[in-house]
Amino acid sequence: MSTICQARTKDGSACTLPVNGQQTEFCWAHSPANAAQRRRIAAKGGRGKASSVTKELHAKLVELTERVEDGSLLPYRGAVCAQLINTRIRLIELEKKIAEQQESEERLARIEALERGRGRGGRTTWGA
Repeated sequence: MSTICQARTKDGSACTLPVNGQQTEFCWAHSPANAAQRRRIAAKGGRGKASSVTKELHAKLVELTERVEDGSLLPYRGAVCAQLINTRIRLIELEKKIAEQQESEERLARIEALERGRGRGGRTTWGA
């Protein structure tokens, strides 16, 4: 019989995952020992999605170009579609910049926290 994780989910409900391996209290997703690995996985989470969206937009542009060339789509309608695709591309770029900025701010906050600890007589493993 496996033990159920003792952690709470983001919405406050009890986790229903089983405790695995040598853990006695938490599942893999809630174990403090796995926090760094979970952050690395989460940081990579959105990258594949952007790639699939990029492929989708590229395919749409190819389709629009072919339809304008063969006369099945009026050029002005193709131009409007291309403008909308460009708007989506700019939005993807903006979302990526925001995510990168948030990651940089989090890293800076961690560095500043380490530096504050170092100023009180603590030592860090970098720059010491």
